[in-house]
Amino acid sequence: MLILYAALGGFALDLLFGDPARIPHPVVFMGRCITCAETFLRARLPKTPRGELLGGAILAASLPLLTFAVTLGLCRLAALIHPAAAFALQTLWAWQCVAVKGLADASRAVYASRDLSGARKAVSCIVGRDTERLDEYGIIRATVESVAENFSDGVAAPLLYFFLCGAPLAMTYKAINTMDSMVAYKNERYFYFGRAAAKLDDAANYVPSRVAALFLILAAAVTGQDARNAFRIWRRDRRNHTSPNAGQTESVCAGALDIRLGGAAWYFGEYCDKPFIGDAARQPENADILRVNRMLYAGSVLLLAALCVVRFLYAGGAA
Repeated sequence: MLILYAALGGFALDLLFGDPARIPHPVVFMGRCITCAETFLRARLPKTPRGELLGGAILAASLPLLTFAVTLGLCRLAALIHPAAAFALQTLWAWQCVAVKGLADASRAVYASRDLSGARKAVSCIVGRDTERLDEYGIIRATVESVAENFSDGVAAPLLYFFLCGAPLAMTYKAINTMDSMVAYKNERYFYFGRAAAKLDDAANYVPSRVAALFLILAAAVTGQDARNAFRIWRRDRRNHTSPNAGQTESVCAGALDIRLGGAAWYFGEYCDKPFIGDAARQPENADILRVNRMLYAGSVLLLAALCVVRFLYAGGAA
């Protein structure tokens, strides 16, 4: 039951406090490890496609394994000290793995921006695309897409892995996701080096993204959005994305809000022609950011409740 109570505690702390900057975050340390490992590997391997593929594969294998080993060791050490220490550590890491409030706050900053320049600056904090070319509608679409995708990456996946095996597996997922966000770009620098990290992230998110889509459909119904259309667009357009996973939740949000997402975007100065998701029944409006945030909160609570029930039943059966 420790995992269940730690997950509940961590989720509650996230809703209350988000991600305070004064508390050291494991993802920051993971990012530094990735940067150091990349520098080390690039300096020692051939600067060829094969050499970069090998370096990226070494990074993609070593960081998750190291993360799992370190977090598992610390959890066991805490358990040896006192059960309360184990609970506190697991709760802390559950808090740091989940990002509901942080995502909602970042998207609301876009909503609250008073001009186009401020909105572009705010949305640049949550998307990887070039934002200086975005108009008002493009900014809203990018924000909705980011909330949709990060509901899977920042909420559903960490919760699923935490309930499966506690903090060690959830932190291992965060390491994989952090690698993907840092090196899995299809540009000249990372086209080969980041391929293994991208494939690993795709595999790690395959099930969570589909679970997240189903709970977002439920969230659409709970929050008064168009749940029937969300299901329809999900069935039709969930594969209309360059990622095998991101289209799952983006298609749900497009259908729930009756807007069209996706389409062409610029990344690091390069044009990327992506398929559309959803129907252009109307133009996006600023209030869509608040609507998708309500879906984010509702979907998170519904998923947490379902996982608690499953974990409780499993613990009861094991007993």
